[in-house]
Amino acid sequence: MQSSRERILVQVRAGWMGMGRGAGPTALGLFQVVTVALCVFPAVSFQCRILKCTSEFWAATSGSHHTGTDEAPEYCTALRAYAHCTRRTARTCRGDLAFHSTVHGIDDLMTQHNCSKDGPTSAPRLRTLPTGDSQERSDSPEICHYERSFHKHSVPPNYTHCGFFGDPHLRTFTDSFQTCKVQGAWPLIDNNYLNVQVTNTPVLPGSPATATSKLTIIFRNFQDCIENKVYQAETDELPAAFTDGSRNGGDRHGANSLKITEKVPGQHIEIQAKYIGTTIVVRQVGRYLTFAARMPEEVVNAVDKDNQGLYLCLWGCPVSQQIDFRTFRARAADTNTLPRRRGSTSTDAFTYETATSKCKEKLPVEDLYFQSCVFDLLTTGDVNFTLAAYYAFEDVKMLHSNKEKIHIFERTGGVAPGGSAIEHTLSIPVLLISLLWLQFCLMHP
Repeated sequence: MQSSRERILVQVRAGWMGMGRGAGPTALGLFQVVTVALCVFPAVSFQCRILKCTSEFWAATSGSHHTGTDEAPEYCTALRAYAHCTRRTARTCRGDLAFHSTVHGIDDLMTQHNCSKDGPTSAPRLRTLPTGDSQERSDSPEICHYERSFHKHSVPPNYTHCGFFGDPHLRTFTDSFQTCKVQGAWPLIDNNYLNVQVTNTPVLPGSPATATSKLTIIFRNFQDCIENKVYQAETDELPAAFTDGSRNGGDRHGANSLKITEKVPGQHIEIQAKYIGTTIVVRQVGRYLTFAARMPEEVVNAVDKDNQGLYLCLWGCPVSQQIDFRTFRARAADTNTLPRRRGSTSTDAFTYETATSKCKEKLPVEDLYFQSCVFDLLTTGDVNFTLAAYYAFEDVKMLHSNKEKIHIFERTGGVAPGGSAIEHTLSIPVLLISLLWLQFCLMHP
């Protein structure tokens, strides 16, 4: 008789066989192969991680002491973990037959073996620093001090920077500069150590211009260094403490490896997370918040594959959310003014010339920080956005490890204005991946 593991893998296999059958590559020309690949395996399928969930379930239940008796509590724990994994990837697997087959199979097995849907899942993976120090004792000072562990191995860490400010403008960890819409809640950072989420609201009624009115930062529990900590700021409320009232990482050995410092009351705070080599700067400028971070590349890239598409500081804003402010600015320069917006007042009548003059007072170099300042004055009429661009530039001067990359200038060709270089280099690889993916499914029916 088939074991439960074998039955569920058969169901998954059957789903893929249904999608993978058809004429082999020898019966199709190159154009037809690409067409079949794109039609049968839509873009969402490339991000679907259902097979990863299946392999994790197999690994958790194969070779353990309860093999052969599916009634053991550990088996139900593994099934719940399997179900949790499928829920995490549900958004990217909506059109995947194997995904739906797997979900139904898990439900059937949980019913057959009297497994409750509420209960523990597999023990979470222990988060360790990506520097090779996993063998250190949990009370070792190096565990709670990222740079010290690097000095121990004589390997200097590579730092990078992400900034988010104004209407809003994003500088990614890869030094791509974008202007975005992103109204509502969006994740800036989501890796194995912390999560940063911003909420953007309209600057004026009826205006497409938005700015950050709320910011939430979650520092995840890390070994014996810090407890789980949450920092939250909103317009006119920039606290110098975490939500539990503390200013450090808790009562653990490395508590001081996470701490908040108030630089200017109500206007400027800095968070030092030494255990991950990270510095975060949050400011309130006018009615809105700005964000800047300095983070080692190893921490930046410590991301679960399922979450990569949701991490703005790493991957940039979705193309549908990007704004080509070079075209906008050119139109403003031609007319030297813009139509008055609903909700605007007589104090916001910036022309292109007056906006340019105002921004040069704080930003004499005409880089993208200067251009974003001009854009914001034209779209909002709020002079405080001049200061937002200025402080964003001051933060990048302080936080960016490569001083030659502090200024970013417009590209005259290649990548579209405000576009991510990553997003614009994917079209050719997608065709190759389509062919390889189709070949894999045909070879493994």
